[in-house]
Formats: sequence, structure tokens, C-alpha cells
Amino acid sequence: MTNLEALILGIIQGLTEFIPVSSSGHMEIGKFLLGVKSEENLLFLVVVHFATLLSTLVVFRKEIIELVRGLFEFKYNDSLDFSLKIIVSIIPVGIVGFLFEETFEQLFTGKMLLVGFSLLITALLLFYAGKMKETNGEISFLKAILIGIAQTIALLPGLSRSGATISTALLLKVDRSKAAYFSFMMVLPPIAGAMLLKSLEYFKDPSLHTINFLPLLIGFIAAFIFGYIACKWMIELIKKGKLIYFSIYCLLVGLFSIAIGI
Repeated sequence: MTNLEALILGIIQGLTEFIPVSSSGHMEIGKFLLGVKSEENLLFLVVVHFATLLSTLVVFRKEIIELVRGLFEFKYNDSLDFSLKIIVSIIPVGIVGFLFEETFEQLFTGKMLLVGFSLLITALLLFYAGKMKETNGEISFLKAILIGIAQTIALLPGLSRSGATISTALLLKVDRSKAAYFSFMMVLPPIAGAMLLKSLEYFKDPSLHTINFLPLLIGFIAAFIFGYIACKWMIELIKKGKLIYFSIYCLLVGLFSIAIGI
């Protein structure tokens, strides 16, 4: 992987991790167009996902600090209630990821048709979610499970995780700000867990990954900067209900992916 390829892919990862257009789908399209080999990408993907995780922590640093403080009160309060709902929401993706990890990994190998059709589903979800008007509800434990199931389905390349979770929350009439916050926070444990597993895999056999340090650094910096920008931007767009634009974008990119995959 060259420095320029690392920069482009880092920007793609940073921008698309939080806006509902599927980071995995766009990374597959980017690798396909750049001709980057799949075997080079495992460590790089871990690094750029770590960068976007850090950008999330920076954006929500005040909320996270308040959450941690609340947990140390050692009583059932809003912080503990929110944390338990996050835990409930990640159970489905944890089970499916553990049992079918290899199956899902095989899907991330330049399957442009799958990416294209998944992007069309994302477009449809965003279209209907964007039409929701009365979104002022709370996140119950049942809604947390349903949003978690949506995140699990979004393991497929081309299905946007943020698009699926935010759309599901809005379709369940959850308040827009709370839907965005919950969606971005619930991805932190799965990303951290996946990074840990992939890191262990790398250290067991570093020869499997031939990428140099500089492309990793470039990808990390690009993903962090653009992830921070995209996260802040997306929060405002969700509050304003501007999901229709992403729906149109996913429709167009989905059709493009299908065209190059045929």
C-alpha cells in the first residue's frame, strides 16, 4: 500500500464511519478502484478503526466523563441505565461476530454486487427514517435490543452501521439527538473488541501483513481528522432531519457499485 492509497483510504474511513453511507462499503469500493490487495488490509483496517474510535471519544469527551462519574456513584441512575442499554444493544453483534467471524470476513473481498445491493437497502432505510416527524421518545431496553439487531445486520459490507442504527432508532420514534448519541456510543465496544482480536492475530504472525509504518501513520491521522469532522457534522444533520441527501447518495453509489460489479 502506497502513502497516497493510505491517505485516500484513511479519509474514506474517517468520513464514512459516522455518516450513514457505509464505511465498509466505501472501503471496498476504494480498495477495488485503487487495486489494493486484501491481504494488505487487516492491520491497516485495525489502525484506521482505532483512529475513528479515538475521534468519537474526543467528540463525546464531556458526555463520557459525566457517564463515568455517574457510574462511580454506585447506584441506579441515568449513567447506569444508559450503560446497561449499551451492553444490551451490543449482545447481538457480539454473538454473531464471534460465531460467524470468518463468514463475514469472506464477504469483504471485493464483492461489488453485494456492496451495491446493500447500499440500496441503506438508501431505503434512510429515506423512510428521514420522513419520521414525531421523534421525541426515549430508548427503552426493547428498543436498545432492536437497534442492536440492526447493527448486527449492518455487518454486511454496504449496509451502513450508523445508517441502520440511527434509522431504526428514528423509526422507533427515539429523539434525534439521543438516537445519534446512542448510535455512536454503541459502536465503541464492538470496534474495541474487534481491534483487540485483530491485534492479537497480527502479533501471532506479523508476516501476514506487509504494510509499512508510514502508510499506517498516514491512514491513522487522516481517519482521525476526518472522523472527528464527520462525527460533529453528522450530529447536526441528524438534529435537522437531513437524511434524505444520504439516501440519494447511497442510491447513486449503490447503482455504481452494481454496475462495476457486473
